[in-house]
Amino acid sequence: MLNIILFGPPGAGKGTQSERLIKRYGLVHLSTGDLLRAQIAQHTVLGAEAKKYMDAGQLVPDEVVIGMIEHRVRDEQHTAGGFIFDGFPRTVAQAEALDKLMERLHIPITHMISLEVPKDELIRRLLNRGETSGRTDDSEEVIVKRITEYELKTRIVADFYQRYNKLRAVNGIGTMDEIFDRITSHLEAVPTTQG
Repeated sequence: MLNIILFGPPGAGKGTQSERLIKRYGLVHLSTGDLLRAQIAQHTVLGAEAKKYMDAGQLVPDEVVIGMIEHRVRDEQHTAGGFIFDGFPRTVAQAEALDKLMERLHIPITHMISLEVPKDELIRRLLNRGETSGRTDDSEEVIVKRITEYELKTRIVADFYQRYNKLRAVNGIGTMDEIFDRITSHLEAVPTTQG
């Protein structure tokens, strides 16, 4: 079973590649934003808990988010080809909690795919996206802030997975097909035996 974390800065192309990976490997897409909205809409205990924090303008605590992930993984683990995590984990504490959960369910994280794209290319892509989509949050100032936030707070999550030899850095420059081929070659590589 493939359990992938798709990782990278804003504008790296995670959304596009995530859709292709889901189709190719029969993965269940786990986006924390979608999970939160679904649990709130279904009026679950976890949803009510999350809503309380969101209404107060606070971040939903990791244990609530992990609880939602566990709920969804348990529901789907026997029919899914695996899971793809999008936008989570964003901190080392979240990575540790996710790892513990997946190990407990006997379906550990197999790969972290990190899309590597230079900063000037990210800015160019996001500015283009802003022009075509009309998104007001894609001004250059906001974009630079988001990339800096990623560099300072989120990038270190990759180091966590590097320690366990699960990190696969993928060049995120090229056509969508070229990048997808690079990702799948990592996922389908025969593991070498340690020895």
